[in-house]
Amino acid sequence: MPRTTQLDDVGVSGNAHGPTSGRPSGGRSCSGPGTVFVDEDARDLRLTKQALGSRSGARVLLLLLVVAALAVGCASNAPQDTLRPAGRNANEELGLYQLVFWVAVVVFVLVQGLVIAAIVRFRRRDGDDGKEPVQVHGNTRLELSWTIAPALILLVLAIPSVATIFKLARVPKDHPLNVTIVGHQFWWEYRYTDADTKFTTANELHIPTGRSIRIVENGTLGNADVIHSWWVPKLSGKTDNIPGRVNKLTLETDKPGTYLGQCAEFCGLSHANMRLRVIAERPADFARWVAAQKQPEPLKPDEASPAGQGRLLFEAKGCSGCHTVTGLSRGKVGPNLTHVYSRETFAGGIFEMNTDSLRRWLRDPPGEKPGSRMPNLNLAPQEITQLIAYLQTLK
Repeated sequence: MPRTTQLDDVGVSGNAHGPTSGRPSGGRSCSGPGTVFVDEDARDLRLTKQALGSRSGARVLLLLLVVAALAVGCASNAPQDTLRPAGRNANEELGLYQLVFWVAVVVFVLVQGLVIAAIVRFRRRDGDDGKEPVQVHGNTRLELSWTIAPALILLVLAIPSVATIFKLARVPKDHPLNVTIVGHQFWWEYRYTDADTKFTTANELHIPTGRSIRIVENGTLGNADVIHSWWVPKLSGKTDNIPGRVNKLTLETDKPGTYLGQCAEFCGLSHANMRLRVIAERPADFARWVAAQKQPEPLKPDEASPAGQGRLLFEAKGCSGCHTVTGLSRGKVGPNLTHVYSRETFAGGIFEMNTDSLRRWLRDPPGEKPGSRMPNLNLAPQEITQLIAYLQTLK
Protein backbone atom coordinates (compact mmCIF):
# COMPACT_ATOMS: atom_id res chain seq x y z
CA MET A 1 0.00 0.00 0.00
CA PRO A 2 1.28 3.53 -0.68
CA ARG A 3 2.60 5.51 2.24
CA THR A 4 1.11 8.97 2.89
CA THR A 5 1.70 11.79 5.28
CA GLN A 6 -1.23 13.86 6.58
CA LEU A 7 -0.56 17.57 6.84
CA ASP A 8 -3.13 19.66 8.79
CA ASP A 9 -3.38 22.74 10.93
CA VAL A 10 -2.30 20.83 14.01
CA GLY A 11 0.81 19.04 12.77
CA VAL A 12 2.08 16.09 10.72
CA SER A 13 1.14 12.49 11.20
CA GLY A 14 2.16 9.46 9.17
CA ASN A 15 -0.50 6.88 8.28
CA ALA A 16 -0.88 3.92 6.02
CA HIS A 17 -3.92 4.24 3.83
CA GLY A 18 -5.38 1.59 1.70
CA PRO A 19 -7.49 1.97 -1.36
CA THR A 20 -10.45 2.89 0.83
CA SER A 21 -8.73 5.92 2.31
CA GLY A 22 -10.98 8.22 0.37
CA ARG A 23 -8.07 9.78 -1.64
CA PRO A 24 -8.57 10.18 -5.30
CA SER A 25 -5.83 8.72 -7.54
CA GLY A 26 -2.90 10.97 -8.42
CA GLY A 27 -0.96 11.02 -5.15
CA ARG A 28 -2.73 13.95 -3.47
CA SER A 29 -6.19 14.38 -1.86
CA CYS A 30 -7.89 16.88 0.36
CA SER A 31 -10.34 15.62 2.99
CA GLY A 32 -11.11 19.07 4.17
CA PRO A 33 -9.75 22.56 4.70
CA GLY A 34 -6.17 22.52 5.98
CA THR A 35 -5.61 18.79 5.37
CA VAL A 36 -3.34 17.44 2.57
CA PHE A 37 -2.13 13.87 1.98
CA VAL A 38 1.32 13.60 0.39
CA ASP A 39 2.39 10.37 -1.41
CA GLU A 40 5.74 9.60 0.21
CA ASP A 41 6.62 6.84 -2.30
CA ALA A 42 6.37 9.27 -5.21
CA ARG A 43 8.36 11.85 -3.31
CA ASP A 44 11.13 9.36 -2.49
CA LEU A 45 11.28 8.23 -6.11
CA ARG A 46 11.57 11.83 -7.27
CA LEU A 47 14.35 12.55 -4.77
CA THR A 48 16.19 9.39 -5.82
CA LYS A 49 16.06 10.39 -9.49
CA GLN A 50 17.35 13.83 -8.64
CA ALA A 51 20.26 12.33 -6.68
CA LEU A 52 21.13 9.93 -9.50
CA GLY A 53 20.94 12.74 -12.03
CA SER A 54 23.26 14.83 -9.93
CA ARG A 55 25.77 11.97 -9.63
CA SER A 56 25.66 11.29 -13.39
CA GLY A 57 26.35 14.94 -14.06
CA ALA A 58 29.29 14.84 -11.68
CA ARG A 59 30.69 11.77 -13.44
CA VAL A 60 30.37 13.39 -16.85
CA LEU A 61 32.09 16.54 -15.58
CA LEU A 62 34.90 14.46 -14.07
CA LEU A 63 35.35 12.58 -17.35
CA LEU A 64 35.54 15.84 -19.30
CA LEU A 65 38.14 17.19 -16.89
CA VAL A 66 40.25 14.04 -17.29
CA VAL A 67 40.04 14.24 -21.09
CA ALA A 68 40.97 17.92 -21.01
CA ALA A 69 43.93 17.20 -18.73
CA LEU A 70 45.16 14.46 -21.08
CA ALA A 71 44.75 16.73 -24.10
CA VAL A 72 46.78 19.59 -22.66
CA GLY A 73 49.29 17.20 -21.12
CA CYS A 74 50.64 15.95 -24.46
CA ALA A 75 54.39 16.34 -24.96
CA SER A 76 55.38 19.51 -26.78
CA ASN A 77 58.81 18.15 -27.75
CA ALA A 78 57.83 14.73 -29.14
CA PRO A 79 60.44 13.39 -31.59
CA GLN A 80 57.75 12.53 -34.16
CA ASP A 81 55.60 15.64 -34.11
CA THR A 82 53.68 16.84 -37.18
CA LEU A 83 52.90 20.12 -35.41
CA ARG A 84 56.56 21.19 -35.36
CA PRO A 85 57.63 20.82 -39.00
CA ALA A 86 61.21 21.13 -40.19
CA GLY A 87 60.70 20.63 -43.92
CA ARG A 88 58.90 22.29 -46.82
CA ASN A 89 56.40 19.45 -47.28
CA ALA A 90 55.63 19.29 -43.58
CA ASN A 91 55.01 23.06 -43.50
CA GLU A 92 52.54 22.80 -46.38
CA GLU A 93 50.73 19.93 -44.72
CA LEU A 94 50.57 21.73 -41.37
CA GLY A 95 48.98 24.78 -43.01
CA LEU A 96 46.28 22.59 -44.54
CA TYR A 97 45.77 20.74 -41.26
CA GLN A 98 45.30 24.00 -39.35
CA LEU A 99 42.71 25.21 -41.85
CA VAL A 100 40.71 21.99 -41.53
CA PHE A 101 41.07 22.04 -37.74
CA TRP A 102 39.72 25.56 -37.25
CA VAL A 103 36.84 25.01 -39.66
CA ALA A 104 35.98 21.88 -37.66
CA VAL A 105 36.16 23.87 -34.41
CA VAL A 106 33.70 26.47 -35.76
CA VAL A 107 31.30 23.75 -36.94
CA PHE A 108 31.56 21.91 -33.63
CA VAL A 109 30.90 25.01 -31.53
CA LEU A 110 27.97 26.05 -33.74
CA VAL A 111 26.31 22.62 -33.76
CA GLN A 112 26.84 21.92 -30.07
CA GLY A 113 25.67 25.43 -29.19
CA LEU A 114 22.41 24.88 -31.07
CA VAL A 115 21.94 21.49 -29.41
CA ILE A 116 22.50 22.91 -25.93
CA ALA A 117 20.21 25.88 -26.63
CA ALA A 118 17.44 23.54 -27.78
CA ILE A 119 17.88 21.34 -24.70
CA VAL A 120 17.68 24.32 -22.34
CA ARG A 121 14.85 26.12 -24.08
CA PHE A 122 12.61 23.13 -24.67
CA ARG A 123 13.34 21.13 -21.53
CA ARG A 124 10.45 19.78 -19.48
CA ARG A 125 9.38 22.29 -16.90
CA ASP A 126 7.30 22.08 -13.73
CA GLY A 127 3.63 22.19 -14.57
CA ASP A 128 3.95 20.59 -18.01
CA ASP A 129 0.84 18.59 -18.83
CA GLY A 130 2.89 15.82 -20.43
CA LYS A 131 1.15 16.11 -23.77
CA GLU A 132 3.12 15.85 -27.00
CA PRO A 133 3.84 19.31 -28.41
CA VAL A 134 2.66 20.41 -31.83
CA GLN A 135 4.71 18.61 -34.51
CA VAL A 136 6.08 20.69 -37.35
CA HIS A 137 7.12 18.97 -40.59
CA GLY A 138 8.99 20.65 -43.40
CA ASN A 139 10.80 23.97 -43.30
CA THR A 140 12.19 24.96 -46.67
CA ARG A 141 14.48 27.66 -45.31
CA LEU A 142 16.09 25.37 -42.73
CA GLU A 143 16.43 22.46 -45.15
CA LEU A 144 18.13 24.64 -47.75
CA SER A 145 20.44 26.07 -45.07
CA TRP A 146 21.70 22.75 -43.77
CA THR A 147 22.19 21.48 -47.33
CA ILE A 148 24.01 24.49 -48.75
CA ALA A 149 26.17 25.24 -45.69
CA PRO A 150 27.99 21.84 -45.64
CA ALA A 151 28.50 22.05 -49.41
CA LEU A 152 30.15 25.45 -49.02
CA ILE A 153 32.32 24.18 -46.18
CA LEU A 154 33.50 21.23 -48.30
CA LEU A 155 34.27 23.61 -51.16
CA VAL A 156 36.32 25.83 -48.86
CA LEU A 157 38.34 22.76 -47.77
CA ALA A 158 38.59 21.16 -51.22
CA ILE A 159 40.25 24.07 -53.03
CA PRO A 160 43.37 24.35 -50.79
CA SER A 161 43.51 20.55 -50.42
CA VAL A 162 43.73 19.97 -54.17
CA ALA A 163 46.19 22.85 -54.56
CA THR A 164 48.44 21.38 -51.84
CA ILE A 165 48.34 17.91 -53.41
CA PHE A 166 49.50 19.28 -56.76
CA LYS A 167 52.13 21.44 -55.10
CA LEU A 168 53.64 18.52 -53.19
CA ALA A 169 53.61 16.32 -56.30
CA ARG A 170 55.57 18.86 -58.34
CA VAL A 171 58.90 17.47 -59.60
CA PRO A 172 61.82 19.70 -58.52
CA LYS A 173 63.97 21.18 -61.26
CA ASP A 174 67.00 22.13 -59.17
CA HIS A 175 69.05 18.92 -59.59
CA PRO A 176 67.53 16.92 -56.72
CA LEU A 177 69.29 14.07 -54.94
CA ASN A 178 67.63 10.82 -56.05
CA VAL A 179 67.15 8.01 -53.53
CA THR A 180 65.24 4.78 -54.03
CA ILE A 181 63.66 3.28 -50.91
CA VAL A 182 62.73 -0.38 -50.55
CA GLY A 183 60.86 -1.59 -47.49
CA HIS A 184 61.68 -5.02 -46.05
CA GLN A 185 60.43 -6.90 -43.02
CA PHE A 186 61.58 -5.08 -40.90
CA TRP A 187 64.18 -2.61 -42.15
CA TRP A 188 64.69 0.05 -44.83
CA GLU A 189 67.04 -0.13 -47.80
CA TYR A 190 68.31 3.13 -49.36
CA ARG A 191 69.82 3.16 -52.84
CA TYR A 192 71.50 6.39 -53.84
CA THR A 193 71.16 6.28 -57.63
CA ASP A 194 72.84 9.45 -58.95
CA ALA A 195 76.03 8.95 -60.94
CA ASP A 196 78.16 10.72 -58.33
CA THR A 197 76.46 9.06 -55.36
CA LYS A 198 75.94 5.43 -56.32
CA PHE A 199 75.85 3.10 -53.33
CA THR A 200 73.44 1.32 -50.98
CA THR A 201 72.91 1.66 -47.24
CA ALA A 202 70.23 0.79 -44.68
CA ASN A 203 67.91 2.30 -42.03
CA GLU A 204 69.58 5.73 -41.85
CA LEU A 205 69.01 8.15 -44.72
CA HIS A 206 71.58 10.95 -44.99
CA ILE A 207 70.54 14.07 -46.92
CA PRO A 208 72.10 17.51 -47.51
CA THR A 209 70.31 20.59 -46.23
CA GLY A 210 69.03 23.16 -48.70
CA ARG A 211 68.60 20.64 -51.53
CA SER A 212 65.53 18.81 -52.81
CA ILE A 213 65.49 15.07 -52.23
CA ARG A 214 63.51 12.98 -54.70
CA ILE A 215 62.34 9.82 -52.94
CA VAL A 216 61.21 6.87 -55.05
CA GLU A 217 59.30 4.22 -53.11
CA ASN A 218 59.95 1.30 -55.43
CA GLY A 219 57.85 -1.79 -54.85
CA THR A 220 58.68 -3.29 -58.25
CA LEU A 221 62.09 -4.54 -57.15
CA GLY A 222 62.29 -8.29 -56.71
CA ASN A 223 62.97 -8.24 -52.95
CA ALA A 224 60.00 -6.06 -51.97
CA ASP A 225 57.72 -8.07 -49.66
CA VAL A 226 54.56 -6.51 -48.12
CA ILE A 227 53.07 -3.01 -47.89
CA HIS A 228 55.10 -0.55 -45.82
CA SER A 229 54.69 3.20 -45.32
CA TRP A 230 57.73 5.48 -44.99
CA TRP A 231 56.98 8.33 -42.60
CA VAL A 232 59.11 11.06 -41.06
CA PRO A 233 56.51 13.42 -39.50
CA LYS A 234 58.73 16.49 -39.17
CA LEU A 235 59.77 16.36 -42.82
CA SER A 236 56.86 15.00 -44.80
CA GLY A 237 53.70 12.92 -44.87
CA LYS A 238 53.43 9.18 -45.36
CA THR A 239 54.35 7.48 -48.62
CA ASP A 240 53.38 3.86 -49.14
CA ASN A 241 55.84 1.25 -50.37
CA ILE A 242 53.54 -1.17 -52.22
CA PRO A 243 54.76 -4.31 -54.01
CA GLY A 244 54.36 -3.85 -57.75
CA ARG A 245 53.97 -0.05 -57.59
CA VAL A 246 56.19 3.03 -57.59
CA ASN A 247 55.33 6.08 -55.45
CA LYS A 248 57.31 9.30 -55.34
CA LEU A 249 57.91 12.01 -52.78
CA THR A 250 59.97 15.19 -52.61
CA LEU A 251 61.30 16.50 -49.32
CA GLU A 252 63.65 19.28 -48.29
CA THR A 253 64.91 20.85 -45.09
CA ASP A 254 67.20 23.73 -44.19
CA LYS A 255 67.72 22.57 -40.61
CA PRO A 256 70.55 20.11 -39.85
CA GLY A 257 69.57 17.41 -37.38
CA THR A 258 68.32 13.87 -36.91
CA TYR A 259 64.66 13.32 -37.70
CA LEU A 260 62.96 10.15 -36.49
CA GLY A 261 60.34 8.16 -38.34
CA GLN A 262 58.81 4.73 -38.61
CA CYS A 263 56.81 2.39 -40.79
CA ALA A 264 53.21 3.63 -40.64
CA GLU A 265 51.51 0.58 -42.19
CA PHE A 266 51.13 -2.66 -40.22
CA CYS A 267 53.51 -5.11 -41.87
CA GLY A 268 53.99 -8.01 -39.45
CA LEU A 269 55.17 -9.00 -36.00
CA SER A 270 57.87 -6.35 -35.71
CA HIS A 271 56.00 -3.52 -37.39
CA ALA A 272 56.57 -1.38 -34.28
CA ASN A 273 60.30 -2.18 -34.52
CA MET A 274 60.65 -0.89 -38.09
CA ARG A 275 62.04 2.54 -37.37
CA LEU A 276 64.17 4.94 -39.38
CA ARG A 277 66.27 8.08 -39.17
CA VAL A 278 66.85 10.91 -41.58
CA ILE A 279 70.11 12.69 -40.85
CA ALA A 280 70.20 16.13 -42.46
CA GLU A 281 73.75 17.49 -42.81
CA ARG A 282 75.35 20.60 -44.20
CA PRO A 283 76.49 20.03 -47.80
CA ALA A 284 80.17 19.75 -46.86
CA ASP A 285 79.45 17.14 -44.16
CA PHE A 286 77.19 15.23 -46.54
CA ALA A 287 79.92 15.19 -49.22
CA ARG A 288 82.38 13.67 -46.71
CA TRP A 289 79.82 11.03 -45.73
CA VAL A 290 79.21 10.15 -49.40
CA ALA A 291 82.95 9.79 -50.03
CA ALA A 292 83.24 7.38 -47.09
CA GLN A 293 80.23 5.31 -48.21
CA LYS A 294 81.68 4.86 -51.71
CA GLN A 295 84.78 3.19 -50.31
CA PRO A 296 84.98 -0.63 -50.37
CA GLU A 297 85.62 -2.82 -47.34
CA PRO A 298 88.57 -1.61 -45.25
CA LEU A 299 91.85 -3.46 -45.45
CA LYS A 300 91.54 -7.14 -44.66
CA PRO A 301 92.42 -7.61 -40.97
CA ASP A 302 95.16 -10.01 -39.85
CA GLU A 303 93.66 -13.50 -39.67
CA ALA A 304 95.25 -14.06 -36.27
CA SER A 305 93.46 -11.08 -34.78
CA PRO A 306 89.92 -11.24 -33.35
CA ALA A 307 88.71 -9.12 -36.28
CA GLY A 308 90.39 -11.47 -38.76
CA GLN A 309 88.78 -14.48 -37.08
CA GLY A 310 85.45 -12.65 -37.19
CA ARG A 311 85.83 -12.10 -40.94
CA LEU A 312 86.37 -15.82 -41.45
CA LEU A 313 83.30 -16.55 -39.31
CA PHE A 314 81.30 -14.04 -41.38
CA GLU A 315 81.84 -16.29 -44.38
CA ALA A 316 81.76 -19.65 -42.60
CA LYS A 317 78.47 -19.02 -40.77
CA GLY A 318 76.64 -17.91 -43.92
CA CYS A 319 76.47 -14.20 -43.10
CA SER A 320 77.97 -13.39 -46.50
CA GLY A 321 75.05 -15.15 -48.20
CA CYS A 322 72.56 -12.63 -46.79
CA HIS A 323 74.59 -9.41 -46.41
CA THR A 324 76.64 -7.34 -48.81
CA VAL A 325 80.11 -6.16 -47.79
CA THR A 326 81.66 -4.51 -50.83
CA GLY A 327 84.74 -6.48 -51.86
CA LEU A 328 83.73 -9.56 -49.84
CA SER A 329 80.10 -10.60 -50.40
CA ARG A 330 76.94 -9.76 -52.36
CA GLY A 331 74.07 -11.01 -50.22
CA LYS A 332 70.70 -9.35 -50.87
CA VAL A 333 68.48 -10.72 -48.08
CA GLY A 334 69.66 -8.51 -45.23
CA PRO A 335 70.97 -4.95 -44.92
CA ASN A 336 74.17 -3.84 -46.62
CA LEU A 337 76.90 -3.96 -43.95
CA THR A 338 79.80 -2.36 -45.83
CA HIS A 339 79.93 0.60 -43.43
CA VAL A 340 77.60 -0.68 -40.74
CA TYR A 341 79.67 0.57 -37.79
CA SER A 342 79.46 4.15 -39.05
CA ARG A 343 75.72 4.12 -38.35
CA GLU A 344 74.06 5.23 -35.14
CA THR A 345 71.65 2.29 -34.97
CA PHE A 346 71.03 -1.17 -36.44
CA ALA A 347 68.31 -3.86 -36.72
CA GLY A 348 65.73 -1.48 -38.12
CA GLY A 349 66.77 1.39 -35.86
CA ILE A 350 65.82 -0.25 -32.55
CA PHE A 351 69.33 -0.75 -31.13
CA GLU A 352 72.09 1.78 -30.54
CA MET A 353 75.29 0.82 -32.33
CA ASN A 354 77.56 -0.42 -29.52
CA THR A 355 79.23 -3.61 -28.33
CA ASP A 356 76.57 -4.58 -25.79
CA SER A 357 73.70 -4.22 -28.27
CA LEU A 358 75.57 -6.19 -30.93
CA ARG A 359 76.27 -8.96 -28.42
CA ARG A 360 72.59 -9.23 -27.47
CA TRP A 361 71.59 -9.25 -31.12
CA LEU A 362 74.07 -11.91 -32.26
CA ARG A 363 73.16 -14.14 -29.30
CA ASP A 364 69.49 -14.43 -30.35
CA PRO A 365 68.19 -12.24 -33.23
CA PRO A 366 64.62 -13.70 -33.32
CA GLY A 367 64.33 -13.23 -29.57
CA GLU A 368 65.34 -9.59 -29.81
CA LYS A 369 63.16 -8.83 -32.85
CA PRO A 370 60.20 -11.17 -33.48
CA GLY A 371 59.76 -12.04 -37.14
CA SER A 372 63.35 -11.20 -38.01
CA ARG A 373 64.69 -13.21 -40.92
CA MET A 374 68.09 -13.53 -39.31
CA PRO A 375 68.19 -16.95 -37.62
CA ASN A 376 69.78 -17.87 -34.32
CA LEU A 377 73.19 -19.24 -35.36
CA ASN A 378 73.89 -20.60 -31.85
CA LEU A 379 77.17 -18.72 -31.72
CA ALA A 380 79.59 -19.33 -28.88
CA PRO A 381 80.52 -16.29 -26.74
CA GLN A 382 84.01 -16.22 -28.28
CA GLU A 383 82.58 -16.30 -31.80
CA ILE A 384 80.27 -13.38 -30.96
CA THR A 385 83.26 -11.40 -29.68
CA GLN A 386 85.18 -12.10 -32.89
CA LEU A 387 82.26 -11.14 -35.14
CA ILE A 388 81.81 -7.88 -33.23
CA ALA A 389 85.52 -7.13 -33.65
CA TYR A 390 85.12 -7.58 -37.42
CA LEU A 391 81.96 -5.47 -37.63
CA GLN A 392 83.76 -2.67 -35.80
CA THR A 393 86.21 -2.44 -38.69
CA LEU A 394 83.37 -1.70 -41.12
CA LYS A 395 83.26 2.07 -40.76
